Order: sequence, then C-alpha cells, then structure tokens
Amino acid sequence: MSGSEHLILFLVSLVANLFSAFSGGGAGLIQLPVLIFLGLPFAVALATHKVASVALGIGATLRHLREDSLERGLALFILACGVPGVVLGAQVILQVPDRAAQVALGLLTMGLGLYSAFNPGLGLVAEPRHRDPAGRFAGGLGLFGIGVLNGSLTSGTGLFVTLWLVRWFGLDYRRAVAYTLVLVGVFWNGSGALTLGLLGDIRWSWLPALLAGSLLGGYLGAHLAIARGNRWIKRGFEIITLLVGAKLVLGNL
Repeated sequence: MSGSEHLILFLVSLVANLFSAFSGGGAGLIQLPVLIFLGLPFAVALATHKVASVALGIGATLRHLREDSLERGLALFILACGVPGVVLGAQVILQVPDRAAQVALGLLTMGLGLYSAFNPGLGLVAEPRHRDPAGRFAGGLGLFGIGVLNGSLTSGTGLFVTLWLVRWFGLDYRRAVAYTLVLVGVFWNGSGALTLGLLGDIRWSWLPALLAGSLLGGYLGAHLAIARGNRWIKRGFEIITLLVGAKLVLGNL
C-alpha cells in the first residue's frame, strides 16, 4: 500500500473507533467495509478488523480505568459467558454465507436504537437488577448469544452488549459502555482475532495504521463519553445503532 492509503486507513480507523468508544460499539460500520473496498476478502478483512479493534479496547481501557468504572465480579462473569460464544461464532462464520444473517442482524440492530429512543429514561440512572442466580443465568445466556454474533458478524455487536447490560442488569449507559469497550474490545475481540487468525488470514501490513487509529480513537471516544455523561451517550447509541442497522440491511439487498 502507498503512504496515502495508509493515511486513509489511519483516519478511517480513528473516526470509526472514536464514535464506537463514545456510543458503545459500531466501529465495524465504517472500518470493515473500507477494508473490503480496498481489496480484502471478507474473511481476511474480518480477521484484520478484529485485531485492530483490540486496540480500541486498550485505548478505552486506559481512560476508563482512571474512573474505576468496573466491578470485578460482573466483569469476570461477562468474560466467562461471552468468550466461548465468540470462539464458536468465529469458527462458524468461515463455513457459511453471511448475507441473510447480516440483513437480519441489521434489522435487529435498528430495533435496539428504536427501543432505546422510545424509552427516554432507559440507562440514564443505574438500577441494578437480576443479580440473583436465575437472573445471572438468563443474562449469561444472552451474553453467550451476543458473543456468537460478535465472533461471526462483527459490525455493531458491541452495541448489543451495551443495551443488554443496560436493560437486563440495570447499568447506566456510561458504565455499560465502559464494560463493553474494556471486555468486548480487548478480550472478546482478542479471542475472535486469535481464532480467525489461526483458521484464516490476517493482513499484517495494514495493521500499524489501523492499530494507531483504533488506540487513539478509543481513548478520545472514552474521554468524550465520560465528559458528556449518560444522556449524550444514549443519543449517540441510538444514532449509531440506526446507522449500523441501515448499513447492514442496504449493503446486503
């Protein structure tokens, strides 16, 4: 690639991951299609994007750790439920066509944004719930299912985790976004990247620009989310979910 193409990758990655870190997901809306447009096959683009998105989680982690936003027990629970699903999904996506699945995922993603928009008080104040064994079991199944989607169809699945943590476990948006960026960004995406890398290919020469943009975008987006608070994050979440969903549907019709 030329120097100008590396610059384009850096800028695309910076913008995509800044918005993702602010709203709790959606970097694949911009980054993954650009990798495909520049000539990578879908499986290679997905694996390369997964590796780059780990830097998003690292950048956001550096900012969120200063706020002490995470409960260790809940964080370990999210990892234990989600990572097996990610590994399973990453293996499945290399075996099946994905167009119909992406259309369905797009419609569901738009539904998330509309659900949040029509519930104006959702996620503005933390209201912990479903922390009993039965509630955790159901919540864990939800996280496992989202993990499968995360490993297979990368665009926007972090948004599912954000809303699930808000709706089921009663987190406010700011704290839910922190969990999503740290745990999904670093560990879920790291597991998916490792699985796809072992089973497929990664375009290593494209990664320096992508990693630099993801790291910086993740930090800046997390800082913006902390500074603006729940109401702004909620609006950002709703906008990004609608855009991600529309892109997935229209891009596969």
